[in-house]
Amino acid sequence: MQFTASLALAAAVGLAPAAASAAEKLKMATIAPGTSSYLTMTTFANIVNKQQDEFEISVDATGAATKHMVELARGKLDICMTAPTIYHFLKHNKAMYKKLENGAELAENMRLIMWFPYGQYHAVAYEGSGIETLHDIKGKRVFLGPPGGGAWAGSYGWIKSSTGLDVKKGDFHNVKASWSSALQGFQDRQFDVYISGGIAPYPIIEQLALTSKIRLLGMTEDEYAKADGLQQYIGALLGRELGVIPADAYGDNVVTRGDVHTVGAIVGIAVQTGMPDHTAYTITKTFWESVPAMRDSTPWLADVTLDYAVKKGGLRLHPGALKYYQEAGVAIPEESM
Repeated sequence: MQFTASLALAAAVGLAPAAASAAEKLKMATIAPGTSSYLTMTTFANIVNKQQDEFEISVDATGAATKHMVELARGKLDICMTAPTIYHFLKHNKAMYKKLENGAELAENMRLIMWFPYGQYHAVAYEGSGIETLHDIKGKRVFLGPPGGGAWAGSYGWIKSSTGLDVKKGDFHNVKASWSSALQGFQDRQFDVYISGGIAPYPIIEQLALTSKIRLLGMTEDEYAKADGLQQYIGALLGRELGVIPADAYGDNVVTRGDVHTVGAIVGIAVQTGMPDHTAYTITKTFWESVPAMRDSTPWLADVTLDYAVKKGGLRLHPGALKYYQEAGVAIPEESM
Protein backbone atom coordinates (compact mmCIF):
# COMPACT_ATOMS: atom_id res chain seq x y z
CA MET A 1 0.00 0.00 0.00
CA GLN A 2 1.75 3.13 -1.19
CA PHE A 3 0.43 6.61 -0.61
CA THR A 4 1.51 10.13 0.25
CA ALA A 5 1.59 10.54 4.01
CA SER A 6 0.09 14.02 3.78
CA LEU A 7 -3.16 12.14 3.12
CA ALA A 8 -2.58 9.30 5.57
CA LEU A 9 -4.36 9.56 8.88
CA ALA A 10 -5.47 13.12 8.22
CA ALA A 11 -8.81 12.38 9.83
CA ALA A 12 -7.26 10.46 12.71
CA VAL A 13 -4.94 13.25 13.77
CA GLY A 14 -7.05 16.17 12.64
CA LEU A 15 -4.64 17.45 10.01
CA ALA A 16 -5.58 18.53 6.50
CA PRO A 17 -3.53 17.36 3.50
CA ALA A 18 -0.58 19.55 2.60
CA ALA A 19 -0.74 21.55 -0.58
CA ALA A 20 1.33 20.44 -3.53
CA SER A 21 4.79 21.96 -3.50
CA ALA A 22 8.32 21.61 -4.78
CA ALA A 23 9.35 20.00 -1.51
CA GLU A 24 12.22 17.50 -1.52
CA LYS A 25 10.81 13.96 -1.58
CA LEU A 26 11.73 11.48 1.16
CA LYS A 27 10.78 7.79 0.92
CA MET A 28 9.61 6.06 4.11
CA ALA A 29 8.76 2.36 4.55
CA THR A 30 6.85 0.90 7.48
CA ILE A 31 4.85 -2.21 8.32
CA ALA A 32 1.21 -2.81 7.49
CA PRO A 33 -1.74 -0.71 8.69
CA GLY A 34 -3.33 -1.69 12.00
CA THR A 35 -0.18 -1.77 14.11
CA SER A 36 0.92 0.88 16.59
CA SER A 37 4.19 1.17 14.66
CA TYR A 38 2.33 1.98 11.45
CA LEU A 39 0.21 4.55 13.27
CA THR A 40 3.20 6.30 14.87
CA MET A 41 5.27 6.40 11.70
CA THR A 42 2.50 7.60 9.42
CA THR A 43 1.52 10.21 12.00
CA PHE A 44 5.16 11.34 12.04
CA ALA A 45 5.11 11.64 8.24
CA ASN A 46 1.75 13.38 8.19
CA ILE A 47 2.85 15.99 10.74
CA VAL A 48 6.12 16.67 8.90
CA ASN A 49 4.27 17.10 5.61
CA LYS A 50 1.67 19.44 7.07
CA GLN A 51 3.83 21.63 9.29
CA GLN A 52 6.71 22.52 6.93
CA ASP A 53 7.23 22.80 3.18
CA GLU A 54 10.87 21.83 2.61
CA PHE A 55 10.33 18.06 2.68
CA GLU A 56 7.52 15.70 1.75
CA ILE A 57 7.48 12.12 3.02
CA SER A 58 5.73 9.38 1.02
CA VAL A 59 5.01 6.12 2.83
CA ASP A 60 5.04 2.54 1.56
CA ALA A 61 3.26 0.40 4.17
CA THR A 62 4.13 -3.03 2.80
CA GLY A 63 6.77 -5.63 3.56
CA ALA A 64 8.82 -6.36 6.68
CA ALA A 65 10.94 -3.93 8.68
CA THR A 66 13.86 -6.37 8.53
CA LYS A 67 13.96 -5.96 4.74
CA HIS A 68 13.36 -2.20 4.94
CA MET A 69 16.46 -1.75 7.12
CA VAL A 70 18.65 -3.38 4.49
CA GLU A 71 17.06 -1.26 1.77
CA LEU A 72 17.68 1.89 3.82
CA ALA A 73 21.32 0.96 4.42
CA ARG A 74 21.77 0.38 0.69
CA GLY A 75 20.37 3.81 -0.14
CA LYS A 76 17.02 2.71 -1.57
CA LEU A 77 15.01 4.37 1.23
CA ASP A 78 15.38 7.56 3.26
CA ILE A 79 13.42 6.55 6.38
CA CYS A 80 12.32 3.22 7.82
CA MET A 81 11.24 1.44 10.97
CA THR A 82 13.95 -0.13 13.12
CA ALA A 83 14.35 -1.80 16.53
CA PRO A 84 17.29 -2.32 18.91
CA THR A 85 16.99 -6.11 18.65
CA ILE A 86 16.81 -6.17 14.85
CA TYR A 87 19.64 -3.63 14.54
CA HIS A 88 21.73 -5.90 16.79
CA PHE A 89 20.98 -8.88 14.54
CA LEU A 90 21.96 -6.87 11.44
CA LYS A 91 25.18 -5.56 12.97
CA HIS A 92 26.27 -9.06 14.06
CA ASN A 93 24.84 -11.10 11.13
CA LYS A 94 22.51 -13.11 13.36
CA ALA A 95 18.98 -14.53 13.13
CA MET A 96 17.28 -13.36 9.90
CA TYR A 97 20.57 -11.75 8.76
CA LYS A 98 22.88 -14.71 9.29
CA LYS A 99 23.34 -15.22 5.54
CA LEU A 100 24.03 -11.52 4.91
CA GLU A 101 27.77 -11.05 4.44
CA ASN A 102 28.11 -7.33 5.17
CA GLY A 103 25.70 -6.74 8.04
CA ALA A 104 28.13 -4.65 10.10
CA GLU A 105 28.88 -2.41 7.11
CA LEU A 106 25.19 -1.91 6.41
CA ALA A 107 24.47 -1.16 10.07
CA GLU A 108 26.92 1.73 9.91
CA ASN A 109 24.76 3.30 7.20
CA MET A 110 21.89 3.80 9.67
CA ARG A 111 21.22 6.48 12.30
CA LEU A 112 18.32 7.13 14.66
CA ILE A 113 15.65 9.83 14.66
CA MET A 114 13.67 8.50 17.64
CA TRP A 115 12.60 5.43 19.59
CA PHE A 116 8.96 4.81 20.51
CA PRO A 117 7.05 1.91 22.14
CA TYR A 118 6.00 -0.99 19.94
CA GLY A 119 3.50 -1.87 22.65
CA GLN A 120 2.65 -5.12 24.35
CA TYR A 121 2.53 -8.43 22.52
CA HIS A 122 -1.14 -9.49 22.49
CA ALA A 123 -1.82 -13.21 22.07
CA VAL A 124 -5.51 -13.73 21.32
CA ALA A 125 -7.71 -16.84 21.34
CA TYR A 126 -11.47 -17.11 21.10
CA GLU A 127 -13.19 -17.65 24.43
CA GLY A 128 -14.55 -21.18 24.55
CA SER A 129 -11.72 -22.57 22.41
CA GLY A 130 -10.17 -24.32 25.40
CA ILE A 131 -7.06 -22.12 25.12
CA GLU A 132 -6.71 -20.23 28.40
CA THR A 133 -2.92 -19.95 28.89
CA LEU A 134 0.11 -19.89 26.63
CA HIS A 135 0.80 -23.54 27.50
CA ASP A 136 -2.50 -24.47 25.85
CA ILE A 137 -1.21 -23.56 22.39
CA LYS A 138 0.58 -26.91 22.18
CA GLY A 139 -0.54 -28.56 18.94
CA LYS A 140 -2.51 -25.48 17.90
CA ARG A 141 -2.26 -23.25 14.82
CA VAL A 142 -0.59 -19.94 15.79
CA PHE A 143 0.23 -16.76 13.87
CA LEU A 144 3.47 -15.34 15.34
CA GLY A 145 3.92 -12.58 12.75
CA PRO A 146 4.96 -12.43 9.08
CA PRO A 147 7.79 -14.90 8.31
CA GLY A 148 11.26 -13.37 8.59
CA GLY A 149 10.04 -10.28 10.42
CA GLY A 150 11.07 -8.89 13.78
CA ALA A 151 7.58 -9.46 15.23
CA TRP A 152 7.84 -13.17 14.38
CA ALA A 153 11.19 -13.39 16.15
CA GLY A 154 9.80 -11.54 19.18
CA SER A 155 6.73 -13.76 19.44
CA TYR A 156 8.85 -16.88 19.00
CA GLY A 157 11.22 -15.87 21.80
CA TRP A 158 8.36 -14.87 24.10
CA ILE A 159 6.49 -18.16 23.67
CA LYS A 160 9.59 -20.33 23.95
CA SER A 161 10.96 -18.56 27.05
CA SER A 162 7.54 -18.56 28.72
CA THR A 163 6.44 -22.13 28.00
CA GLY A 164 9.33 -24.13 26.54
CA LEU A 165 7.17 -24.75 23.45
CA ASP A 166 9.18 -24.45 20.24
CA VAL A 167 7.44 -24.07 16.89
CA LYS A 168 10.69 -25.05 15.16
CA LYS A 169 10.41 -28.44 16.84
CA GLY A 170 6.77 -28.87 15.90
CA ASP A 171 5.27 -28.20 19.34
CA PHE A 172 2.64 -26.06 17.59
CA HIS A 173 1.93 -25.06 14.00
CA ASN A 174 3.27 -21.87 12.43
CA VAL A 175 0.70 -19.93 10.39
CA LYS A 176 2.48 -18.19 7.51
CA ALA A 177 0.68 -15.01 6.49
CA SER A 178 0.94 -11.25 6.16
CA TRP A 179 -0.51 -8.98 8.86
CA SER A 180 -3.69 -8.27 6.92
CA SER A 181 -4.34 -11.82 5.73
CA ALA A 182 -3.66 -13.21 9.21
CA LEU A 183 -6.15 -10.88 10.83
CA GLN A 184 -8.81 -11.84 8.29
CA GLY A 185 -7.95 -15.52 8.69
CA PHE A 186 -8.30 -15.34 12.47
CA GLN A 187 -11.67 -13.60 12.15
CA ASP A 188 -12.71 -16.43 9.81
CA ARG A 189 -11.62 -18.98 12.48
CA GLN A 190 -8.99 -20.49 10.16
CA PHE A 191 -6.47 -20.87 13.01
CA ASP A 192 -6.39 -20.77 16.79
CA VAL A 193 -4.16 -17.97 18.13
CA TYR A 194 -3.33 -14.56 16.67
CA ILE A 195 -0.35 -12.57 18.03
CA SER A 196 0.25 -8.89 17.32
CA GLY A 197 1.89 -6.01 19.17
CA GLY A 198 0.42 -2.64 20.02
CA ILE A 199 -0.10 -0.12 22.80
CA ALA A 200 -3.16 -1.08 24.87
CA PRO A 201 -5.98 -0.34 24.25
CA TYR A 202 -4.94 -1.70 20.86
CA PRO A 203 -7.46 -1.00 18.03
CA ILE A 204 -7.09 -4.47 16.50
CA ILE A 205 -8.11 -6.10 19.79
CA GLU A 206 -11.04 -3.71 20.11
CA GLN A 207 -12.06 -4.61 16.55
CA LEU A 208 -11.98 -8.35 17.28
CA ALA A 209 -13.97 -7.87 20.47
CA LEU A 210 -16.79 -6.10 18.64
CA THR A 211 -18.10 -9.37 17.24
CA SER A 212 -16.68 -12.12 19.45
CA LYS A 213 -15.62 -12.83 23.01
CA ILE A 214 -11.86 -13.26 23.07
CA ARG A 215 -9.18 -14.10 25.63
CA LEU A 216 -5.74 -12.53 26.06
CA LEU A 217 -3.02 -15.05 26.91
CA GLY A 218 -0.09 -14.31 29.17
CA MET A 219 1.16 -14.53 32.72
CA THR A 220 -0.27 -13.17 35.92
CA GLU A 221 1.98 -10.97 38.08
CA ASP A 222 2.79 -13.91 40.37
CA GLU A 223 3.59 -16.18 37.43
CA TYR A 224 5.90 -13.60 35.93
CA ALA A 225 7.76 -13.19 39.24
CA LYS A 226 8.66 -16.89 39.04
CA ALA A 227 9.33 -17.00 35.30
CA ASP A 228 13.13 -16.95 35.24
CA GLY A 229 13.27 -17.96 31.57
CA LEU A 230 11.09 -15.09 30.43
CA GLN A 231 12.92 -12.57 32.61
CA GLN A 232 16.25 -13.74 31.19
CA TYR A 233 14.89 -13.46 27.65
CA ILE A 234 13.72 -9.89 28.23
CA GLY A 235 17.04 -8.89 29.76
CA ALA A 236 19.24 -10.58 27.16
CA LEU A 237 19.03 -7.86 24.48
CA LEU A 238 18.45 -4.12 24.32
CA GLY A 239 14.98 -3.36 23.07
CA ARG A 240 13.01 -5.93 25.02
CA GLU A 241 10.74 -4.84 27.85
CA LEU A 242 8.14 -6.29 30.16
CA GLY A 243 4.73 -5.53 28.68
CA VAL A 244 1.74 -5.30 31.01
CA ILE A 245 -1.79 -5.13 29.59
CA PRO A 246 -4.11 -3.78 32.32
CA ALA A 247 -7.10 -5.99 33.06
CA ASP A 248 -9.43 -3.05 32.45
CA ALA A 249 -7.84 -1.94 29.16
CA TYR A 250 -10.69 -3.48 27.18
CA GLY A 251 -14.41 -4.15 27.58
CA ASP A 252 -16.32 -7.18 28.79
CA ASN A 253 -15.72 -9.11 25.57
CA VAL A 254 -11.99 -9.37 26.35
CA VAL A 255 -11.29 -11.95 29.06
CA THR A 256 -8.07 -11.96 31.13
CA ARG A 257 -6.76 -13.44 34.36
CA GLY A 258 -6.08 -10.00 35.76
CA ASP A 259 -3.28 -7.82 34.39
CA VAL A 260 -1.61 -9.70 31.54
CA HIS A 261 2.20 -9.85 31.71
CA THR A 262 3.73 -10.30 28.25
CA VAL A 263 6.70 -8.88 26.35
CA GLY A 264 6.98 -5.31 25.09
CA ALA A 265 9.47 -3.89 22.64
CA ILE A 266 11.23 -0.70 21.62
CA VAL A 267 11.05 0.32 17.97
CA GLY A 268 12.10 3.46 16.18
CA ILE A 269 12.51 5.61 13.10
CA ALA A 270 15.86 5.31 11.31
CA VAL A 271 17.42 7.29 8.47
CA GLN A 272 20.50 6.96 6.31
CA THR A 273 23.77 8.06 7.88
CA GLY A 274 24.28 10.33 4.89
CA MET A 275 21.02 12.25 5.31
CA PRO A 276 21.93 15.96 5.55
CA ASP A 277 21.95 17.27 9.12
CA HIS A 278 19.47 19.99 8.21
CA THR A 279 16.98 17.42 6.90
CA ALA A 280 17.16 15.22 10.00
CA TYR A 281 16.97 18.27 12.27
CA THR A 282 13.95 19.70 10.48
CA ILE A 283 11.84 16.54 10.45
CA THR A 284 12.69 15.78 14.10
CA LYS A 285 11.96 19.30 15.30
CA THR A 286 8.74 19.56 13.27
CA PHE A 287 7.33 16.35 14.74
CA TRP A 288 8.12 17.05 18.38
CA GLU A 289 6.99 20.67 18.32
CA SER A 290 3.61 19.56 16.94
CA VAL A 291 2.97 16.69 19.37
CA PRO A 292 1.92 18.66 22.51
CA ALA A 293 -1.13 20.18 20.79
CA MET A 294 -2.27 16.70 19.70
CA ARG A 295 -2.01 14.76 22.96
CA ASP A 296 -5.56 15.49 24.18
CA SER A 297 -7.16 14.32 20.94
CA THR A 298 -4.69 11.48 20.32
CA PRO A 299 -4.36 9.54 23.63
CA TRP A 300 -1.79 6.99 22.43
CA LEU A 301 0.74 9.81 21.96
CA ALA A 302 1.03 9.90 25.77
CA ASP A 303 3.46 6.97 25.40
CA VAL A 304 5.54 8.71 22.71
CA THR A 305 7.89 10.95 24.70
CA LEU A 306 11.19 12.79 24.30
CA ASP A 307 12.89 10.79 27.05
CA TYR A 308 11.84 7.52 25.42
CA ALA A 309 12.98 8.79 22.02
CA VAL A 310 16.65 9.01 23.00
CA LYS A 311 16.98 6.02 25.33
CA LYS A 312 19.79 3.51 24.97
CA GLY A 313 19.08 1.20 22.05
CA GLY A 314 22.37 0.44 20.33
CA LEU A 315 21.79 2.79 17.38
CA ARG A 316 23.31 6.28 17.54
CA LEU A 317 21.25 9.39 16.90
CA HIS A 318 21.70 11.18 13.60
CA PRO A 319 23.62 14.44 14.26
CA GLY A 320 20.67 16.48 13.03
CA ALA A 321 18.27 14.76 15.43
CA LEU A 322 20.84 14.98 18.22
CA LYS A 323 21.04 18.75 17.71
CA TYR A 324 17.27 19.10 18.24
CA TYR A 325 17.22 16.96 21.41
CA GLN A 326 20.14 18.93 22.84
CA GLU A 327 18.34 22.21 22.11
CA ALA A 328 15.22 20.79 23.77
CA GLY A 329 17.20 20.01 26.94
CA VAL A 330 16.68 16.24 26.80
CA ALA A 331 19.09 14.09 28.87
CA ILE A 332 20.77 11.86 26.28
CA PRO A 333 22.59 8.62 27.23
CA GLU A 334 26.21 8.49 26.11
CA GLU A 335 25.49 5.40 23.99
CA SER A 336 22.97 7.36 21.91
CA MET A 337 25.32 10.26 21.15
